[in-house]
Amino acid sequence: MDKNYILFTEQIKRKTGIDLRLYKEAQMVRRLTSLFEKRGFSSFQEYYKGIENNKELMHEFLDRMTINVSEFYRNAKRWEVLETRILPKLLQQNRKLKVWSAACSAGEEPYTLAMILSKFLPLHQISILATDIDENILARARMGVYPERSLQEMPFDMKKRFFTQDGAYYNIHPDLKKAVTFNKQNLLADPFGTNFDLIVCRNVLIYFTEEAKDLLYNKFSDALKSDGILFVGSTEQIFNPGIYGLETEETFFYRKK
Repeated sequence: MDKNYILFTEQIKRKTGIDLRLYKEAQMVRRLTSLFEKRGFSSFQEYYKGIENNKELMHEFLDRMTINVSEFYRNAKRWEVLETRILPKLLQQNRKLKVWSAACSAGEEPYTLAMILSKFLPLHQISILATDIDENILARARMGVYPERSLQEMPFDMKKRFFTQDGAYYNIHPDLKKAVTFNKQNLLADPFGTNFDLIVCRNVLIYFTEEAKDLLYNKFSDALKSDGILFVGSTEQIFNPGIYGLETEETFFYRKK
């Protein structure tokens, strides 16, 4: 094992929460060596000093480590349905919603949820649970720093209200960050919470087998309170919701009976 690389992984873990040891070492050493040589560094220690002193280098490094970055307001029309038709109904029943963003990736989805909810409630009254299996992507989500491409579908007023531009990147406002709690979770293996008003799990189930989907739909249904809503992705329509104790509320939105 390369001692310089091991020291680098320890330094990065302390600074960002990202654990490079979770990746295959040979591949990661190759990828990072190529990256730092391109920037004119000759060792991991030189590169780390560069990262510490240069935000752009740090953001570039984070981008390279966490490739599965999504975007805010992905499929914007669906979020519009959530805002105009789903949330008003839920909030009539209960002003303190229990909300879960499952398989949340780098945080764009739960932060989008918090932004939309802020149109109805003060931020300090909003509490969203966000979970993912990937510890590194969760570390990235907690930092709340995003490239321009992640904000392409975002309404201008939301961008202005909740983000501060820093070079080619955008930082989320600290008050919005406080509205979201990120935890590690394996959807298939770990137990779910209960009595959720809204569960959002989008563009993830397409990667599972039919058997795994069956298991998850049942687990999601059990986790919802009566009249709670499951919101899925635009390629994940449930054609037989009744067998899971759900019924179609709107396209891609399912209500627990």
